[in-house]
Amino acid sequence: MNISVVIPAFNESTVIAETIKKIKKYFKINNIVGEIIVVDDCSTDNTLAILKNISDIKVLKNLKNHGKGYSVRKGVLVASQDWILFMDADNSTDISELDKFRKYLADYDALIASRALVESNVVVKQNIIKVTLGRAGNLIIRLLIDPRIKDTQCGFKLFNKKVQALFNKITIKGFGFDFELVWLIKKNNLRIKEVPVTWVNNFTSSVKWWHYPKVLLEVLAVRINNLLGKYK
Repeated sequence: MNISVVIPAFNESTVIAETIKKIKKYFKINNIVGEIIVVDDCSTDNTLAILKNISDIKVLKNLKNHGKGYSVRKGVLVASQDWILFMDADNSTDISELDKFRKYLADYDALIASRALVESNVVVKQNIIKVTLGRAGNLIIRLLIDPRIKDTQCGFKLFNKKVQALFNKITIKGFGFDFELVWLIKKNNLRIKEVPVTWVNNFTSSVKWWHYPKVLLEVLAVRINNLLGKYK
């Protein structure tokens, strides 16, 4: 298996080095040919300085803060391997969860991690506000994007070159890019599957409660874009 791992990073100085270390170790143990691409979204801490001291990775830098969707898209479009994974810098879904994906590679174009399946294991839960807002938002996302997918927002997704090409059509720069991607996969009749994972909440996450209503507006933007023919 050969794989590109794309990591969007904004002020991740406390976790990024350890996450990259774990990815490199996983590659070595599993004889994976891979590359690691980190996209720094104009961090204001010393994330970029740390990245410059880590060997054998590709670092891309945004000149201003654009958002997670913009950063993931930027990294994915330069990825060179047959399979591409994007994952969070805080390793909320550990790279070892990739083991659960590998048996499905021959049958699917996209495999997305899920915290919402019966077999999923959420080790550390989010606070009650985020949980409540997340559940409400998920109902709307499923209604307007794809009722088959129970969790579009987990930041751990693996896909092949067919899906990589769809990133040229991604318009959302923020957190809503995940369900825009799911919409595009569905629209292009590609094969997608949710895979249950173990997930650990990071309480220092940059995702704040006010991001949730913004994401819901982005759901409507996807449907409007579709009506306007922007995804053709």
